[in-house]
Amino acid sequence: MAQKLNKWLALFITNFLGVFNDNFLKNSIIFVAITWTLPAWMTHSQLISIIGSCLVLPYLIFSPLGGRFAVRYSKLKVFRVLKLIEVPIMLIACVAFYFQWIELAIIAMLLMGTQSSLYSPSKYSLIRDIGGEEGASFGSGLFETMAFLGILFGTFFASVVSDNYSLWLFSVIIIGVAVLGYFSAKSIRAKELPEEKSGSETLNPIKFLKENYLFAKSHRLVNSAVLGASAFWLISNMVQMNAIIHCKNHYEVSNSATGMVMAFAAIGIALGTSITGRLSGATVRKGLILPAILGMILILAVMLLIPVSFVGFVLLVTLFAFVAGVFQVPCMAMVQHADLGRKRGDTIAYLNMVNFIFILIGTAMFSLTTAITDENSFAVFAVLIGLCVLLFAYFFFRYKDFRVETKTMFQKA
Repeated sequence: MAQKLNKWLALFITNFLGVFNDNFLKNSIIFVAITWTLPAWMTHSQLISIIGSCLVLPYLIFSPLGGRFAVRYSKLKVFRVLKLIEVPIMLIACVAFYFQWIELAIIAMLLMGTQSSLYSPSKYSLIRDIGGEEGASFGSGLFETMAFLGILFGTFFASVVSDNYSLWLFSVIIIGVAVLGYFSAKSIRAKELPEEKSGSETLNPIKFLKENYLFAKSHRLVNSAVLGASAFWLISNMVQMNAIIHCKNHYEVSNSATGMVMAFAAIGIALGTSITGRLSGATVRKGLILPAILGMILILAVMLLIPVSFVGFVLLVTLFAFVAGVFQVPCMAMVQHADLGRKRGDTIAYLNMVNFIFILIGTAMFSLTTAITDENSFAVFAVLIGLCVLLFAYFFFRYKDFRVETKTMFQKA
């Protein structure tokens, strides 16, 4: 196991550092900029929305270009060059914080989102290059684990630094992490397939989606894996947003207590993905998908129907996150396991775009539900149950081998 982990260690560390800096910068702007003089047209709530969009919109616009980079050029070189570019972006953020220029801070955040969207296809494609077909589940599980740990620690340290704010401390962290990320990327070793010049010719996001949907359709399970992975982000994002409303309206707890719920959710997902990845080994455990969705439905039903204390709610959210992490690993592993060649970069870019489209759909569904029901968090739990039931029905009726593998897995257990 240690030998297997060592192959991926540099990639995992680089992924953690990149996600950490994304979330540390994002939350630092949100926590610290509240003390700045904002433009007359901008409220703090609008700032939060704008900063969040800076990490979403680039994936919708630049993923085709990121996919082209991953197909036509060395993925290691693409990754390293873009990680090096992170250093001057962080210097721009430092200037913004020094002069308290919110517009420049937003530009820095938008540049970070763009940089991340451009190297993401290369980054994810390296999982297969490093671990081969047999490493799809293990690599995907631990890779997702490091991403969620990056979100957790980036958010946590941003809150700590904002409470004890120092420009020097802020600057040392974001520039130091960027530099470490670059040197970590330089230490990654992978056996790549030869570059191809026959990747997608279009940078039009809509045309790119259509082309890669048709390509994925020619490979069994790939589009279903994309659907499952994207549904994970939609549902998880809705649960996170609803937990904030639920804690505020139902339990009337402090912001710190609500933050604890978010932290435990991140820990739950990290545990779910890491344990599933390690136990899956060289196998794509498709049999876990149906039980995991069923577990998510049951936990949401408890949240909806059974009164629980705040501590009980934290435990339920953590358990839900763990089960969601179990569901995510075989979905991502199916994409890595498929024989896509250098087109894997385009497929990962396509996956990224669908992920963020689903996140936007989930945000719209949450906003609509809370607007209609006057912020009734229980109504959102009911909507989430409906979404999970539809997801369960899709996989249950579409794939007989999923049902057979699930049955076999339980018989062996």
